[in-house]
Amino acid sequence: MFTVTNKIPIQSMAGIAYSFVAAPRYKFKLAKIVACGFILAVSLAGAATPDFYVVSDFGAQGDGKTDDTTAFQKALDAAAKAGGGIVYAPRGNYFFSGHLNVPNAVTLKGVWESVPAHNGERDAHFPKPTDDGTTFLVTENAGTEDGPAFITLNQNSTLKGVVIFYPNQINDGEPRPYPWAIAMRSKNPAVLEVELLNPYNGIDATKNERHLIRDVQGQPLRRGIWIDAIYDIGRVENVHFNPWWSQKKALFEWQEKHGEAFIFGRTDWQYVYNTFCYGYNVGYKFVKTATGACNGNFLGIGADDCYTAVDVEQSAPFGLLISNGEFTSFHGPNPTMVRVDPSNSGSVRFVNCAFWGPCNQIAEIDGKGTVGFSDCTFVQWDRHKEGRAAIQVTGGSVLVRGCEFQQNKPQIELGENVIRAVISDNITSGSPRIINHSKIILSGSNGTN
Repeated sequence: MFTVTNKIPIQSMAGIAYSFVAAPRYKFKLAKIVACGFILAVSLAGAATPDFYVVSDFGAQGDGKTDDTTAFQKALDAAAKAGGGIVYAPRGNYFFSGHLNVPNAVTLKGVWESVPAHNGERDAHFPKPTDDGTTFLVTENAGTEDGPAFITLNQNSTLKGVVIFYPNQINDGEPRPYPWAIAMRSKNPAVLEVELLNPYNGIDATKNERHLIRDVQGQPLRRGIWIDAIYDIGRVENVHFNPWWSQKKALFEWQEKHGEAFIFGRTDWQYVYNTFCYGYNVGYKFVKTATGACNGNFLGIGADDCYTAVDVEQSAPFGLLISNGEFTSFHGPNPTMVRVDPSNSGSVRFVNCAFWGPCNQIAEIDGKGTVGFSDCTFVQWDRHKEGRAAIQVTGGSVLVRGCEFQQNKPQIELGENVIRAVISDNITSGSPRIINHSKIILSGSNGTN
């Protein structure tokens, strides 16, 4: 074994095999190798490269005690001054009493190349957030949601490969409010491979274009992701919110009463793929803001043990297209998978989705818009055996086609103000039971069974 300085091991096995292990800020050039005489010469081609900055070079300690806010911001600003680059935070626990601004064309990066999991705070013998990798310990503005986000991303800037952890958060009781962990602004900001372990508010993805949120996990307590004022396509992929940090009774009950995992205001052509949440008041919430409402494509989304899995206060007329979803509800005062509020006037479509869990009803539909279910599976409803229908329509229009109702209970109830209904080609357990109170639709007409 031959060892060269700067921790570059060079091994000889049946000839010479060589490898280099070093911090990525160094460039290496092999100058000369003479196998027969075991002569090696290695030259280091300078220190920091123009596009790579290490936070420790700017004074960051990563000891979990020293405030590293100023050191990080100096590194970020140095990268911005050079026209952009990567600011690298090696393994360590970085304490922050302030917040960070990631300038244009700068990436703030930790060691993780895929999103980690640190459920050791909840389950013994599993990793805790300070055991390994790059962990950011956030403390600023405890007790209030007001104030700047911990990290603000700007045009073409990225946050990647870190764990964001609030060490002073309450894990068994009403949680302490904090501002957003991350704010995404301007054009093309990205959050990749990040663990949001226990923020009060997760990602504020408003007032930007073409955001990318991919491979994010954790347990945001009050709000997971908030999207609004987006006029060019946004993307959310592989985001899963589970109670990995704490499932203690008082905290989890608060989260189920108040938590909202994914909230969508005005966003044009939002694409959401392979997302999941567990244990919230609302899994996916669609609202109207001063800028408008959402239209988009939602594929492979899921919500488990939410009081309401999907709540539509308003959707854009172009529609919410929800395909291959899985939704369960069985806790709360009125567990319901889908709720469309009286304020809705847009279009909502569920295609090839599955609904189960001992809920009160699968869907409560109102408003003036159109809601459709196609090729869906309805497994459980009417948990108290009160004669409730799986789908209860109070207003607007409804389409139910090619679906399977697995329980021998009422399937659909149409209220007095239902305007149109097409109900056809469904499979029921027992005889079809469609209750029609509509003053407009005559039984058997307009496509009703």
